[in-house]
Amino acid sequence: MATSLSEPTRKRILQVCVKLFLEQGYKKTTMAEIIAKSSVSSSSFQNIFRAKDGVLTELVQFMFENQFSMARSAASTKLPPVYVYAVETAIQMTLTELNENLREIYIEAYTQKEACEYIQRETAKELYQIFGSYQPELTERDFYELEIGSAGIMRGYMAHPCDAELTLEKKLRLFFLMSLRAYNVPEEEIGRVIRFVEGLDIRAISEQVMQKLFKALAMHYEFSLQGIM
Repeated sequence: MATSLSEPTRKRILQVCVKLFLEQGYKKTTMAEIIAKSSVSSSSFQNIFRAKDGVLTELVQFMFENQFSMARSAASTKLPPVYVYAVETAIQMTLTELNENLREIYIEAYTQKEACEYIQRETAKELYQIFGSYQPELTERDFYELEIGSAGIMRGYMAHPCDAELTLEKKLRLFFLMSLRAYNVPEEEIGRVIRFVEGLDIRAISEQVMQKLFKALAMHYEFSLQGIM
């Protein structure tokens, strides 16, 4: 945990990392580049974040909190919870089709142990609230274990860019069929959920979420969006 003395250094590292991740991608951003642009020593960086994936975990926490609140706003609070879940996951998957650097960040988030564990545990809490009534015998721990599987499906589809055969619409439909069946949602309701999402302009909604997310990141980490948007 960073001390108050290291907070300015920590903040400076985060500013540099987040901007570079969005501008050029997670993998292309090297430790040497981060250290040079942050004006910190290698030992200072390691004392605060250990490694580059330590920065990723903090970024993921901020992104997911903001992304889901933005998705809920786009989905409308009047919708049943299962529909909100569908819109949230559809937006998340669509974001990776709109921006390759975001794709890389999300894939790394679902790959790196600490960041992935955060996503799974936080998502499991939401899943328990949304799908608990479909499987009342399951505990929050059970939903965490189910989320390990659905997160793997999510990562797999994110990592495979859409093409002429695997369109975004098909990708979303397949994901919903697998994930909602795992949560014991009745087939008729799954069909209604899929039709609802297909009736949305999910690309336009996701574009709006992406712009808001970038602005929120820039404001939170205090950097310019020039070169990103």
